[in-house]
Amino acid sequence: MSQKTPVSDPPAGWSPRTWGTLVVLCAALFLDALDISMVGVALPSIRGDLHLSTAQLQWVVSGYVLGYGGLLLLGGRAADLLGRRRVFLVALAIFAAASLFGGLVDSGGLLIASRFLKGISAAFTAPAGLSIITTTFPEGHSRNRALSIYSATGASGFSLGLVLSGLLTEIGWRWTFLMPAPLALVALVAGARLINRESSQHLGKRSYDLGGAITGTGAMLLLVYSVTEAPQVGWATARTILSLVAVAALMTAFITIEKRTSHPLVRLGIFRNGKVSRANLAALAFFGSYTAFQFVLTLYLQTLLNWSALQTAFALMPSGLIVALLTFGTGAAIDRYGTTRLIVIGFAAMVVAYALFLRVGSHGAYVSVILPTVALIGLGAGLAFPSLNIAATNGVHDEEQGLASGLVNTSLQIGGAIGLAIVTAVVTAGSHGGTTVQDQLNGYRPALVVIMAIAAAGLIVGLIATAAERRDARKLRDAVDEAQLLPESVTAE
Repeated sequence: MSQKTPVSDPPAGWSPRTWGTLVVLCAALFLDALDISMVGVALPSIRGDLHLSTAQLQWVVSGYVLGYGGLLLLGGRAADLLGRRRVFLVALAIFAAASLFGGLVDSGGLLIASRFLKGISAAFTAPAGLSIITTTFPEGHSRNRALSIYSATGASGFSLGLVLSGLLTEIGWRWTFLMPAPLALVALVAGARLINRESSQHLGKRSYDLGGAITGTGAMLLLVYSVTEAPQVGWATARTILSLVAVAALMTAFITIEKRTSHPLVRLGIFRNGKVSRANLAALAFFGSYTAFQFVLTLYLQTLLNWSALQTAFALMPSGLIVALLTFGTGAAIDRYGTTRLIVIGFAAMVVAYALFLRVGSHGAYVSVILPTVALIGLGAGLAFPSLNIAATNGVHDEEQGLASGLVNTSLQIGGAIGLAIVTAVVTAGSHGGTTVQDQLNGYRPALVVIMAIAAAGLIVGLIATAAERRDARKLRDAVDEAQLLPESVTAE
């Protein structure tokens, strides 16, 4: 992942324009994260107003994930080739238009289409925004500080989106779609004025890997679609199996094309960087467990305990507040201890949180179980999420920052989609379709064990990274010692 940055690396002073650029990028990520979580609490109202079936309602959420997860790699590479500023601003404009459209439609199909379009736009703003940061702020204290603020903003947007959704749904579910539109427009205008233009020599070579784009994007889209649909149609059905076989075929074709083309969509050599690879594996586990737990927790509070949307929102608020507060100290902690230690601590906190939640029963014990669980998850997310973003992009050349950003965002979204699909299937199988309190608890508990196992896998990746860093440090010390002894042996001869 990443060795700790020396504390002696001083931060350069940030100009008002630099601060403004960071605020714009944080605002866009906040809106992306907000949009993922904010629709969840509003789903019952949407179903009643638009008369949607359960399958259609599920696609109000999955449509966004499909567009986002499926096109992130293409979005990241487009930022490198076409210009990060241009890609970011165009995608942000589309996001604003799709938000307005989604809040005005009266058809379930059009609502799902607007969600898919917003997911596509986020697939371009997220990697473009992250790569603007990594190419604007030099590696070290300055970049760590910027990325910790940026990443914590995204995590707090996801958590606070649940609170805002509860408040806005009380007024009307359409406001959960309409509210991001004016905020996106303000960010768009500010971004056009503040984000520096890249000179033509800083853009990647204008060679487009069409075959890689088609097969890679097709594989990601089909993978997200397959794992999203599998809990409804069955994992062992011919449809799911054939879809996953097609995903494997597309990925094989994609890898073959990337090995042979001179300017690939994804340079496969980037995975030889062990730190980048481990950061992406940990990102899969992080968002896989995080998203799945949010799903189980919301079901438990609203279905089993019959809490209102507003009560659910306020129950989850401590997590978002902790993430937001950690924004001010995570950058300094990364400078002092390195990303790997914080990733390990973050995953450990999340494993403990999921284990603690296994104690829940038919009567919600908020103070003794729910509150400490939510607080530990806020702590874990606040430490691990920014550290993962930094670890996944450190040591990567500027011309591939869009690619590295797209990879880590893809890992997060694919991890979330797979984790949610597996946990949904476990909840359904455990409850055996029953609706009693005990039936529901029988579904939630094995799902929590799965969530805990996913987070534990991320913890193991972090521990492996710690061992690798210690080994590298030991080799470096041995090499320095040999270099210092060499002149003495030459003199003795």
